[in-house]
Amino acid sequence: MTSKEIRQKFLDFFASKGHTVVPSAPMVVKNDPTLMFTNAGMNQFKDIFLGNAAPKFKRATDSQKCLRVSGKHNDLEEVGHDTYHHTMFEMLGNWSFGDYFKKEAIDWAWELLTEVYGIDPSLLYATVFEGSEEDGTSLDTEARDAWLKHLPADRVILGNKHDNFWEMGDTGPCGPSSEIHIDIRTAEEKAASGIPGRDLVNQSDPHVIEIWNLVFMQFNRKADGHLEPLPAKNIDTGMGFERLCAVLQGKNSNYDSDVFTGMIARIEELSGHKYRESADTDVAMRVIADHVRTISFSIADGQLPSNVKAGYVIRRILRRAVRYGYTFLGFSEPFLCRLVPQLISDMGEAYPELVAQQRLIESVIREEEMAFLKTLDRGISLMDEYMEKSKATKVIAGEDAFKLYDTYGFPIDLTQLIAAEHGFTVDLDGFNVELQKQKERARNATANEFGDWTEYHAGEVEFAGYDTTTVEGAVLLKQRTVKQKNKEMLQLVFDRTPFYGEMGGEVGDTGYIVAEDGEKIAILNTIKENDLTIHLAERIPADCTGRFTLVVDAARRQKIANNHSCTHLLHQALREILGTHVEQKGSFVCDKYFRFDFSHFEKLSDEQIAQVERRVNALIRANHPLREKRDASMDEARAMGAMALFGEKYGDVVRVVKFGDSVELCGGCHTGATGNIGYFRIVSEAAIAAGIRRIEAVTGEEAEALVNGMAEMLKTARSFFNNVPDLAGAIQKMVSENSTYKKQAEELARQKAAEMARRIEEGAQEIGGRRIAVLTMSVEPAMLRASAAQVQTQAQNLAVCAAFEYEGKPQLLLMYSQDLVAAGKNAGKDIREAAKCIQGGGGGQPGLASAGGKDVNGLRQAMEALMAAATC
Repeated sequence: MTSKEIRQKFLDFFASKGHTVVPSAPMVVKNDPTLMFTNAGMNQFKDIFLGNAAPKFKRATDSQKCLRVSGKHNDLEEVGHDTYHHTMFEMLGNWSFGDYFKKEAIDWAWELLTEVYGIDPSLLYATVFEGSEEDGTSLDTEARDAWLKHLPADRVILGNKHDNFWEMGDTGPCGPSSEIHIDIRTAEEKAASGIPGRDLVNQSDPHVIEIWNLVFMQFNRKADGHLEPLPAKNIDTGMGFERLCAVLQGKNSNYDSDVFTGMIARIEELSGHKYRESADTDVAMRVIADHVRTISFSIADGQLPSNVKAGYVIRRILRRAVRYGYTFLGFSEPFLCRLVPQLISDMGEAYPELVAQQRLIESVIREEEMAFLKTLDRGISLMDEYMEKSKATKVIAGEDAFKLYDTYGFPIDLTQLIAAEHGFTVDLDGFNVELQKQKERARNATANEFGDWTEYHAGEVEFAGYDTTTVEGAVLLKQRTVKQKNKEMLQLVFDRTPFYGEMGGEVGDTGYIVAEDGEKIAILNTIKENDLTIHLAERIPADCTGRFTLVVDAARRQKIANNHSCTHLLHQALREILGTHVEQKGSFVCDKYFRFDFSHFEKLSDEQIAQVERRVNALIRANHPLREKRDASMDEARAMGAMALFGEKYGDVVRVVKFGDSVELCGGCHTGATGNIGYFRIVSEAAIAAGIRRIEAVTGEEAEALVNGMAEMLKTARSFFNNVPDLAGAIQKMVSENSTYKKQAEELARQKAAEMARRIEEGAQEIGGRRIAVLTMSVEPAMLRASAAQVQTQAQNLAVCAAFEYEGKPQLLLMYSQDLVAAGKNAGKDIREAAKCIQGGGGGQPGLASAGGKDVNGLRQAMEALMAAATC
């Protein structure tokens, strides 16, 4: 059975049980501040589980692309060392929203595994929750009894809270779980070990493994830790696709299933190595086969490698793959980008976004690889420095090893490998101390404390902000206090609101609310979290049970709406001028300016930028009115010409925003007509990644201020040239004259340096069998260095020692002729010792080095040190 057949059989089975087959959500999460990546199949249904949205169907099933790099069994550094854990994986799942519960979930899981997939029932084990005295929960007898219809009692195993109680977070929906495990050992292996499979369940044995987890969501964890029963009980199951394929194809390793064999064969072809050649090459190939999937899917979903947040995670994964290829497979040129066509061959049919984004994926990966290969070279050079300074102890300091890890992406095992090759060890204890400090810093930076919601009324949130900036008679549904970075924030949720919550690149609204008694409270920001519009207030109302008037800062909102609408016009203009390959890849919209990221593979010329500005301003002047359809189906939206962007999750009903020929799917706030935007100017255009450009622009008053500032600057510049009519000509004339003067000055400097070089060599005296030139007069350091460089290539058996004061600061220079360098002299090393006399530092090449310092009183002692070094 192929992997494609296995995936389809799962979906078909649950469709036959009345489940709606839903598409995978993007792997990159964009509108949930609590997640960077989709890490479980249930993520796209989180709002339903939290009670913030009503389910559109009672039963659902899908295959969800997921990414995990932390948590139980998911340390990134361990992926590739075993045969069954991954960063990116597919999660097969089925869900019930207040419909069926434990009995049906268990019966159907058994039916699918044993009857549809044909797994031998004697190989299967099930775990059930034993209860927790701490939480006041008892043995899950309902799940145990359901399993006893299918399995003998000795293969239904009790599990503790750690293994068999699932929680969404510190608070929120949770419940007992039941895991299905399989013993894939051969008969010979079982006989040899003498250990029954039940004793290896949840013991990290690579051959007795979990394949499916059934979560029975029946509790809500409150902020104080106690559990409350949920009014509607839900089912959330997840089965690792890669692991299932290995089991059904009779493989002991996920990497031996057809999910990975094509990719590993391609890695063999490119590297010239064979899988199973050695332990190191095996790990490297598994790491690369796993990581190239993660990187490619992330880029296709709109997340580019970077140095912050989700982008940093992707960059770290990419660099880990490059490092393994570099160290163990001999890759010294970009190779991950050459694996993308194989990935598309393997998975492009199930995930068409890979096909559509192939060129971008390959380009981004190639550029990242090239940059990191240069970084690797720099890191290896640093290792040479660290070994030089540690040659007495033969131990690389933990702080130095951590710098290589944190700054240059060197995993500790690579540092150990290089160190061992040169007879060094690494201070692992010191490294771990620094690593723990970093983890603490990251934990403190993201630590949040959420209070429980205090609820006043029931109901869902209605957004009225498309039509008005003021809502009267709203009631407060709930409020809570949140602590973030030791700062307390007060969050309010109303049944109706004109406030737009930050989402889709558009900042949230500000404004105020007024209670019935006249109390006025500022709203500092508005965010969107789990489908709730949350108002961040300066304080909690005195009376939370009454009605409120909600007022958005309308002037600020209008500027935001103008800028957001202008991103649509800019998108249209870019596609018209540059080509239809241009697609939006991100944006940020506030009241002052906006950023627009788009796919394009070269810098825009000045003429193209001018064309874009002219086209956007023409669209503004056309004063196209806003035409929208707020309840369009995806088919209707496509028929209207709207583009669906990869990496975005759209619902069954979407909003179509139209300005003239510009038609986009968008949930943001927009101006009533393009003429309101006023005027548009591009501030900057630059690359932010391979194949991705970014335009920053301003509109309206900000654009006017920009132009006025440029005009004032031009006026000031003209005044420097006596207000000549042809300012450009006057500047060009000055540049030409300056070029002539510069050449003359450089020629004069060369002559002076040559003259100084002659005087240096002529003034040298023989001391201890060596010619020594001593300089103590004040001279421009750059000229002295140029003169010494000339002497260094011509003279024989000559050293130049200079110690002098220049502009109030001590300066040193040491030069050895080439024959002295060949004999072992090192000016860079010697001058560092002399620089200590002037409280300074320096360095350079073995033949020529310089230094500066703070203490001019140490110049005489420094000269003595230089002379001693030169004559020894």
